[in-house]
Amino acid sequence: METRKIEGTKAFNARSFFFQWEWLLVALFLLINIFNSSISPYYLQIDTFTDAPMSFLDKAFMVMPMAFVLLLGEIDISVGSTVALSSVLMAVSFNAGLPMPLAIVLCLAVGTVCGLINGLILAKFKELPSMIVTLATMTIYRGIALIILKDQASGGFPKWFNFLGWGYVGPIPLMMIMFILFAVFFGVLLHKTSFGRQLYGMGNNLKTCQYSGIKTSRNKILVFTMLGFMAGVTAIFLTSRMGSTRPNVATGYELEVIAMAVLGGFSTSGGKGNMIGAVIAAFVIGFLRYGLGLINVSSQVILIVVGLLLIGSVLASNFKPGEKKKKVQKGT
Repeated sequence: METRKIEGTKAFNARSFFFQWEWLLVALFLLINIFNSSISPYYLQIDTFTDAPMSFLDKAFMVMPMAFVLLLGEIDISVGSTVALSSVLMAVSFNAGLPMPLAIVLCLAVGTVCGLINGLILAKFKELPSMIVTLATMTIYRGIALIILKDQASGGFPKWFNFLGWGYVGPIPLMMIMFILFAVFFGVLLHKTSFGRQLYGMGNNLKTCQYSGIKTSRNKILVFTMLGFMAGVTAIFLTSRMGSTRPNVATGYELEVIAMAVLGGFSTSGGKGNMIGAVIAAFVIGFLRYGLGLINVSSQVILIVVGLLLIGSVLASNFKPGEKKKKVQKGT
């Protein structure tokens, strides 16, 4: 009698392993650092790799929940405005007499509510595309911030608040420590929990998930709410580093955050991506901007370079070496 052997795990395939998108991102990160070191003889120092990330980690906090949003096949372009509104209300409330710790809590609450509003609208009105909804809320949130402060700045924060954006715990910036903790949290949530598996399923086939009893509307609301909360976190660190805030802060953040997530391998059509890729991509774009800044490249040119990198990454991610198209044979 013939016996059949069922294997629970796939055999290791070296070619598939080393052609993972994350390895290509690591190679790209190394190339960028080689380029940066050729620009400045002082680049390859420990201080560079602890200080440079502080210039872009405020955006990187939002990359991880943005990856969740893209995983659902959705998008959120209101995050920059959410950061601005959260920052403005924190500053105004502090200067109105609210203790700074409570003003920080208010900042997180405002960001969370903004994300919750996006999620509720999209869950209630499923026929509305997330691009249009978040375009509207982007305008509303930024408009409220402009009404509150107009063209004025607000600051005067206590000295200890500056430590959040500029402080170190030993040789490591506090912002870096917080980023690592959030990255671990979102990575575990996505890859080690049923919630993460549901998000992958929703991105691949929403209807099947609905018929399977998965609470898709609830999950969508949670994802957008988490993104709003992390926008509040970004507002805290960004405001701490600047020492004051204006209604126009974080302008353009949404595009760069989306670029980091897409470069990390998350597809805008949903159902695809790995959190480690998003984290590496944040450092790839961050160090690229840092290196181009060393040679005084204008911000417009940097945006062009990032855009070209993004287009190249999308094309490269769709190219799989050695893969042949299968011909479908009709049965007789």
